[in-house]
Amino acid sequence: MKRTLYFICCIGFILMVSSCRKDFEFQASSGGLEFSKDTIYLDTIFANIGSSTYNLKVYNTSNDDISIPTLQLQNGENSGYRLNVDGQAGKSFTDVQLLAKDSLFIFIETTYNTDTTPLTNNEFVYTDKIIFDSGDNLQDVDLVTLVKDANFIYPDKNNTTGIIETLTLTIDGTPTATEIQGRELLPEELNFTNEKPYVIYGYAAVPAGETLTIDAGARIHFHANSGLLVSEGATLNVNGALSTDPELLENEVVFEGDRLEPLFSDVPGQWGTIWLFEGSQNNTINHATIKNATVGVLSDGNADAVTDKLTITNSQIYNISTFGILGRNTSITADNIVLNNAGQASFGATFGGKYNVTHSTIANYWNSSFRQFPALLINNFVADAENTAFVADLTEANFSNCIIYGNDNPELLIDQIEDAAVVFNFKFTNCLLRFQDSSNFFSSPNYDFDNATHYENMIFNEAPDFENPLENNLKIGEDSAANGQGNTTFSSQVPNDILGVSRTTSPDLGAFQHIIF
Repeated sequence: MKRTLYFICCIGFILMVSSCRKDFEFQASSGGLEFSKDTIYLDTIFANIGSSTYNLKVYNTSNDDISIPTLQLQNGENSGYRLNVDGQAGKSFTDVQLLAKDSLFIFIETTYNTDTTPLTNNEFVYTDKIIFDSGDNLQDVDLVTLVKDANFIYPDKNNTTGIIETLTLTIDGTPTATEIQGRELLPEELNFTNEKPYVIYGYAAVPAGETLTIDAGARIHFHANSGLLVSEGATLNVNGALSTDPELLENEVVFEGDRLEPLFSDVPGQWGTIWLFEGSQNNTINHATIKNATVGVLSDGNADAVTDKLTITNSQIYNISTFGILGRNTSITADNIVLNNAGQASFGATFGGKYNVTHSTIANYWNSSFRQFPALLINNFVADAENTAFVADLTEANFSNCIIYGNDNPELLIDQIEDAAVVFNFKFTNCLLRFQDSSNFFSSPNYDFDNATHYENMIFNEAPDFENPLENNLKIGEDSAANGQGNTTFSSQVPNDILGVSRTTSPDLGAFQHIIF
């Protein structure tokens, strides 16, 4: 009986206390809110493309439950900013409740729509405010983002079916329908200038018989699964130039994704590739930075071209999810190139072909996952879906005054299917190479480093002294094993390094002459 009476008394006490609480009595805010930031800086965006989501935290530091009478964007429904307040989307809110000593999140995005507000400059600072309350209790938080105008290139889309335009490509002289989303560039689009960035959706194809010229200082951005395709009979000329500012790279041509936020600045695989289709010709790339792609440059076919299919000079390719450069039975001349951070190989010379690489740094310090191949892969075959191998001539693969290094060992794989009907020619001269094989796994004659037919004046496994390879900074220091080890026959062919520094006397290996860190 006593226990029952005690229980009833406890329940009564709890009910009495509960009835005295004022859980649902909110006082009007008196302007004492605190904020995690007084200004929200949203990163640079292109016009008509949405930003990432940013957040603001609002604190009620008082002992009272409060209600914020109004919470809104200063420009109201006309604002290009969007809010989400505790899960509710909109641009204006009333009676937003906030418990004592509690906080709420506001999520912020923006899109600048040029259809409603045309841009008058190539870029400008777009601002608004989040206004809390009004009158004497008014508080605000500034919103700031930089909006850039751009040239947009994208395929047509059928509004009824939702089907996106695909490319018809000339293959062996025959127009062939493909499933590659994209369209051919129009005649007025065949010169990319540095006046405004270019944003490409799908694959922009250079038509047969035409040349795409890209001026120094141009910026080309690709959406996911997008890229540049140079058709049979077409040509790509990337005419970058040496820059005076190593940060701005004002004369460099830069190829990257269309996400401009710092979070995406070094993320591999954001877009497709620069695809030099079989039959494209006389392609040149000079002073370019190609980053964050699936394949940096894919060059197909034309191994026997009188003029090499691709000449690439003074260029850097890094943060690539598969291959920095992938050649398939093709012909490439490369001078002063810097490759790094590829999920497979930095340079793949596959299915035979012809390759001449001089004063280049082929490195791979990929650390995001296991990689199947070393920094440099050379082979003479390709396998189809049934794993049937097809071989082709490796006419030549010459690497001279190069550094071939990385965070794996070895950083060279020569994978040959022997066939008396094809040739397999390669030579490394005055190169610094990481290759240790203590288990004697690589027993092929192709790894006989005493054979002067294939290897001459080599340096093995000594430190290149890169400044910061994990940040794609592959300049070498004065303690580098590559310092002064170049062959002047090759340095006279490429007399300046990638930064324009002379190397005619005492040339270093790789793309950079050494500096003092």
